[in-house]
Amino acid sequence: MVDPEDESPDGDEPDEEETETDADASDDDTNTDERTNDMADITVQDIKALRDATGAGMMDAKKALTEANGDADEARKILREKGLAKAATRTDRDNAEGAVALAEADGAAAIVHLKSETDFAAKSEEFIAVLDAMVADVLANGAEAAANHQAAIEELQITKKENIELGLVVRVEAGEGNLLDTYLHKQDGRGVNGVIVEGSGVEAGKLHEVALHVAFAKPLGLSREEIDPEIAASERETLADLTRAEGKPEEMIDKIVEGKLSRWFAEQVLLEQGLNGDKTSVGDSLDGGTIVSFNQAFLGS
Repeated sequence: MVDPEDESPDGDEPDEEETETDADASDDDTNTDERTNDMADITVQDIKALRDATGAGMMDAKKALTEANGDADEARKILREKGLAKAATRTDRDNAEGAVALAEADGAAAIVHLKSETDFAAKSEEFIAVLDAMVADVLANGAEAAANHQAAIEELQITKKENIELGLVVRVEAGEGNLLDTYLHKQDGRGVNGVIVEGSGVEAGKLHEVALHVAFAKPLGLSREEIDPEIAASERETLADLTRAEGKPEEMIDKIVEGKLSRWFAEQVLLEQGLNGDKTSVGDSLDGGTIVSFNQAFLGS
């Protein structure tokens, strides 16, 4: 007599395919349990800690921790690599915002301009901290010291998700007997326009007047020789087109353009500009002294 428990429901032996299917299902259940256990090792606190440390979104932090099997250091590395890859796609985006830092000590001065896309990023504590550390390093060790802070800039690119890059970086040391004057214009707690002027034989008060003038006049160069030839050539072409459009005789174009270009140079060259808008030029207001050099960084430059 056959035991009913040994029979299949239809009275036949159990089908081989059905047995294999049941085994597969059992394996799937086991794998699911293993994945669940792996996920259980990554806590909400782990995700929050990673987000706080990197600025990553919740899902990005969770994915990185999962990929790193819960290793926080490895997860940070994964997020950094992915963040830098994304940052590389932002380099063509306009970054006319940012901040300018200026530092001076012992006859030397330094300017560092760090660019960003928004003032929101530029005003953040992290952004200002990187900028301040950089300008202090540049003042102490020269312009090449800015390279020491590339990793910090990359972190800003990742956390702020903006096209953040260096603008002007310069350190000036006064020549023997010369004076330096500086000016930093601030808005909302950040520098937006920084100037360093070096003078020889110029009284300190007058040199400061020149520094203020540079801040707001934004000259393109100290003298005509310092103006970028390409900029001057473009301006000459523009003036020639405008003069022709006015109906001037072709044989007079060159002479008229030369006169207009000379006036344009006077508006762009520091020594020829009227000091603070006055008729007296900067060069003529120095009482025999000279401006050796000037450097300027401002938002949008």
